[in-house]
Amino acid sequence: MEIYQLHYFLAVAETGNFTKAAQRCFISQPSLSQQIINLEEELGQKLFQRLGRKAVLTESGNTLLERARRIVSEVDQTINELKTTPALGPKIIVGAIPTVAPFFLPAVLAYCKANDIHLNLHTQEDFTRPLVEMLLEGKLDWALLSLPLTEPRLLIEKLYSEPLLLAVGAGHRLATAPTISFADLRDETFIMLGDPSTLASQTQHFCGDNDFEPQIGHRCGQLATVKTFTAMGLGVSVLPQSARSATDPVGLVFRRFTDSTPSRDIALVRHRKRHLGPGAMLFAEAAHAVVGPMPLKDPALTVTAHPLPPAG
Repeated sequence: MEIYQLHYFLAVAETGNFTKAAQRCFISQPSLSQQIINLEEELGQKLFQRLGRKAVLTESGNTLLERARRIVSEVDQTINELKTTPALGPKIIVGAIPTVAPFFLPAVLAYCKANDIHLNLHTQEDFTRPLVEMLLEGKLDWALLSLPLTEPRLLIEKLYSEPLLLAVGAGHRLATAPTISFADLRDETFIMLGDPSTLASQTQHFCGDNDFEPQIGHRCGQLATVKTFTAMGLGVSVLPQSARSATDPVGLVFRRFTDSTPSRDIALVRHRKRHLGPGAMLFAEAAHAVVGPMPLKDPALTVTAHPLPPAG
């Protein structure tokens, strides 16, 4: 059994199609098919059912799937560690959701620079579902995600909790209201991130707790777009405290809910069976170190840090 055969096997399993898998692996479809046949003959088991253009994993294929992912991930990680450039530090690949990446990752990098920690950091910003898939496929060392997560193959280390705030334009009636509750948003137009966003799901959940369905007028792919549309008065949005920035659009007002304190939990997440290399351990230590001193724009709003759990 060769590593490249496992790469081909994973490509077919993940695309469900031999032609797409061949394109992904940059080889011809007959060559890929022959390597899968060779692998099946070596194992003495059929790995795929060929159903027209679809390739469906057999029971034996499903058994191999997770093990193949782990083997390929370990090999790739070993190669990355052996290729580490001393001047840059150990390589690490970290994913983060859009409502965390622009605020938390710079804080980690600043901490590393201030403490002379050399880390060759590569990042991937995306929504939760794609990042979880990348973790399971061994393409990420860590991901910064919002809880809850229910995938049993992932190890979750809670980092911090932060309040969720109402964002409105300066001319909105709630910009100067003495009290604000979620119920006040019943007739408002909401501006949210796309469907895969955990923050959007949380906002819809909070609205449901107040017996109404949010009227979504705008779905955005970037947090900056949400802020811009909100400042323009096109609707209201619910954003995390850490999203406040000195570069926010003119006219964007953040208000705290007075009848409750909706919040979210952010966690460091990795594959349960993934070996932690030097870079991954350094990043985890830095991430836990910065959650305490993370800068806050409003002293009345706090971030609750959670200590790094003991090793082992």
